Amino acid sequence: MPELPEVETIVRCLRRRLIGLEVENVRVVFRAVVRNRKASFLKRLIGQEIVGLRRRGKMALLDFSGGLTLIVHLKMTGQLFCCGCGAPFDKHTHFIISFRNTPHELRFRDVRKFGFILGVRTAEAERTRELSGLGPDPLALDIPSFLDRFRGRRGRLKSLLLNQRVIAGVGNIYADEILFEAGLDPRAEVSGLGRQRLGRLWTAVRTVLNEAITFKGTTVRDYRDGEGLEGLFQNRLRVYGREGEPCPRCGAVIKRIRVSGRSTHFCPRCQRR
Repeated sequence: MPELPEVETIVRCLRRRLIGLEVENVRVVFRAVVRNRKASFLKRLIGQEIVGLRRRGKMALLDFSGGLTLIVHLKMTGQLFCCGCGAPFDKHTHFIISFRNTPHELRFRDVRKFGFILGVRTAEAERTRELSGLGPDPLALDIPSFLDRFRGRRGRLKSLLLNQRVIAGVGNIYADEILFEAGLDPRAEVSGLGRQRLGRLWTAVRTVLNEAITFKGTTVRDYRDGEGLEGLFQNRLRVYGREGEPCPRCGAVIKRIRVSGRSTHFCPRCQRR
């Protein structure tokens, strides 16, 4: 599933291409991808300009001049990208927006069809079921605010990193990389971590996520950026997907275990409890 760095990369890419463009047509190829019961909502986008693109957790939000917003969740295999209007599309392309006086269009493609698009009023977006339960963005938190998110909580450290109500946007790949960077065991009990180790976690969150954004995200299988290109951070992963390989820091063998049902990669020497 595309995580914070991938969605942030897509949003930044599309922002450069789409801001100020006027919608000419909206085409829904696969109706189930749109969560709105009435298709009339999408017709209201015609003639409106895109005035903003932003990210909330793992979701991209497209804001339109008429006070409407599209919430897009890529889920497991979704792709949101610009391409030429004449470019061929396959059976996995489910939603297309074309624009006036421009040779490219916006497409939503999803092989497994788990992703969705929801149209809402911009003023009500944060109150929707999709967004209202999300925690804050980890990159927007200073260290006191970050510590507050974990204070008084119980549970395994990795499980809380993945809990979108605690902080929004971190998934399995980056949880493993963040915990390696911080030198923390994914099975550690959060209530037993002191301020110093949580401070290391805060630093690692910012370091890993910002570096992944710089390298345009991680392409393991399906992820592509807003122009249809693969990310590059998969070449810099240090523990995720590297079971049996030597730790790049100490040389110990990287192990894979399950934490709360999630496959987890870590170094048993660098990340001791």
